[in-house]
Amino acid sequence: MKSLSRKNLSISESMTLAISAKANQMKAEGADIISFGAGEPDFNTPEYIRTAAIKQIEKGGNGYTAASGLPDLKRAIASKLKRDNGLTYANNQIVVSSGAKHSLFNALQAICNPGDEVIIPSPYWVSYYELVKLADAEPVLVEGDAKVSFKVTPSQLEAAITPATKALMLNSPNNPTGTVYTESELKAIADLAIKHDLYIISDEIYEKLIYGETHVSIAKFAYDHTILVNGLSKAYAMTGWRIGYTASSVEIAKIMSNIQSHATSNPNTIAQYASIEALDGDQSPIEEMRLAFDERRKYMVERVRNIDKISCVEPKGAFYVMVDISHYLGLEIEGKKVESSIDFASLLLEKAMVSVIPGIAFGVDAYIRLSYATSMENIKEGLNRIEAFCNKY
Repeated sequence: MKSLSRKNLSISESMTLAISAKANQMKAEGADIISFGAGEPDFNTPEYIRTAAIKQIEKGGNGYTAASGLPDLKRAIASKLKRDNGLTYANNQIVVSSGAKHSLFNALQAICNPGDEVIIPSPYWVSYYELVKLADAEPVLVEGDAKVSFKVTPSQLEAAITPATKALMLNSPNNPTGTVYTESELKAIADLAIKHDLYIISDEIYEKLIYGETHVSIAKFAYDHTILVNGLSKAYAMTGWRIGYTASSVEIAKIMSNIQSHATSNPNTIAQYASIEALDGDQSPIEEMRLAFDERRKYMVERVRNIDKISCVEPKGAFYVMVDISHYLGLEIEGKKVESSIDFASLLLEKAMVSVIPGIAFGVDAYIRLSYATSMENIKEGLNRIEAFCNKY
């Protein structure tokens, strides 16, 4: 047999999916598992969005759209970007894709050549590293410090820049840390990108889930250098609807549209119509969900900080808490040595029936990620189990 693709053989399985699969298998076998792994809201999609989708299905005319999305959805996205972010984009600068992950893939494919380097602040969302590799580029990690909420500084970024550097990935609010960059911090990073003529791929998917801070898009300071990535999944509880989008220069948008026309064609037509309603319609359900997440966030942070031997940095956005488990690394628990966050997560699943995501999936092995995108009842019970585990060991 002929050999398979060397590039794609090097792509790793998502660790978040692997742990979740193990937990789901145990649950299917009857185990009472509390899961903190979810990367999606536990709320149903707001009724007005669901109703719009049903009406469109009944109306008909739901065949293919333009590969880069419905013109009216692009208009709604442009209106949102103007209203919420003070940014002006025309329809031909917007590409609608099958989720923000698809948009990130398109963006990297559009700008990268073999040998290019892409700087990724760490901790980072699990797929960034592999998406860069899929674009034939090299990921370059810059470590954020927990003492400053895992933020990276312009001086750190500048030290990582080489003649091969093509782009910087930025995620604010951040998954997994909940870090939110301030306006002044974003301005400094934007100035650096302009100075070195770098692209910024700005992942703003958690924009609406922010607590005590204000979201600012870095495109405000580096418009021509930024590929803004966003979507409907997190804010509107529309993860399975798979609608993401980019806003960029006309030239980059054209390349992404061409790539998408051959790879997937248009994103789901019904979901596009529903997304128009989501962006143009009543925004109060989105605020209700945000307030519920905020209540859970506060509770989880307080509980974690009161558990002996673990700690956390308070997140300012998204719906995750990164928990420091460094105390346990190197210890032996019931004959098993804890050498990594994967070992700790496996023991927690086995001994406490709690599913978490190991920090190594995000580039930091002394942490686990807890999601508070689950009910308060589950959060309380899950943290009770984690506390009992920590007290026992």
